[in-house]
Parts: sequence; structure tokens; C-alpha cells
Amino acid sequence: MIYLQLFWSFFQIGLFTIGGGYASLPLIRDEIVTNKGWLTMQEYTDIITISQITPGPIAINSATFVGTKVGGFGGAIIATLGTVTPSIILSLILAWAYYKYRDIKIMQGILGGLRPAVVALIAAAGLALFVAALFQSGGTAIGGITINFLAVAIFLAALYALRTTKIDSIWLILVSGAVSILFHLIS
Repeated sequence: MIYLQLFWSFFQIGLFTIGGGYASLPLIRDEIVTNKGWLTMQEYTDIITISQITPGPIAINSATFVGTKVGGFGGAIIATLGTVTPSIILSLILAWAYYKYRDIKIMQGILGGLRPAVVALIAAAGLALFVAALFQSGGTAIGGITINFLAVAIFLAALYALRTTKIDSIWLILVSGAVSILFHLIS
């Protein structure tokens, strides 16, 4: 039964995600944290972090990690298949439709109308991860708000480095992770 739930949950995520992996993050969070309760918000944030530093699309990596946690190796396969199946079906249908109707002006209007929705989904995902990382995970409570000062310091340092140097973002991610690990080992 868990395999069917995994497949259906990630099939829906794959079906309703428009705009790529980052646009799927709010849908994944709502389904696996809020609706199903398979992960906590902290586990979700960790999985997104791991999904970003491993090769491959973030939605597929997330499905694989969640599937593994919930249903083992079989769950990983099923969740991953659930994520990609709608894309395969829709890509075949859209490729056929685009090839047949590519010269119609309304087709260009539809594609142009989807762009703002994609930007909004990506911004919502970024904001949710930002809040979870800086204000909800293992911080110090001040006036009813939990602030993770280490995460805030790493964020500000990384932002400064991105804006003032030409450091590669991969190195920035690795250094940020190393700083966090060292801090937690020392304390």
C-alpha cells in the first residue's frame, strides 16, 4: 500500500509541477510534510539540501530520498517513477501538439502566461527554505522567535562572498557545509 501512496503522491507532484525542479519544492513540502507526515520540516530541508548537491534534477532526487526513507529501495524506485511518469506522458503529448500547432499565435501566448506562475513558485520555495534554515532549525529562542545564528552568519558570509568575489557556488556550498560541521563538532 505504501508503494501505491508513494507513486500517487509523486505522480501528482510530477504532474502539477510547471517550471522545473525548484517550482516543485512547495508541492513536495505540502505533500510529504503537511499531508502525509512522512518527514518533518527539518528532514525536508535536509533532503532538499542533499538533493541540491547530488547530481540530477532536484525533484527526482527528492523523490528518491523520500522513497528510500518511507519504503526502502523499492520505495525509491516507485517514488522516482511516480515523479517522471507524468513528464514523459505530457512531453509526448505536448511535443505532438507543438509540432502540429506551433505557428498559432495562441500557443505563444499560453507559454508566455506560464512564466509568472513559475517565478512565483520558485520564490515561494526559496522563501520557505530560507525561513526553515534560519528561523526554525536548532536556534536560540528570542522573544518567541527561534533564530539559528550560525545559519544566519553562514548565509550572510556566503551572500557577501557571492556578491564580492567570483567564487564558484559549489565551493561556497562545500565551505558552508564544512563550517557547519566543524561548529557542531566543536560545540
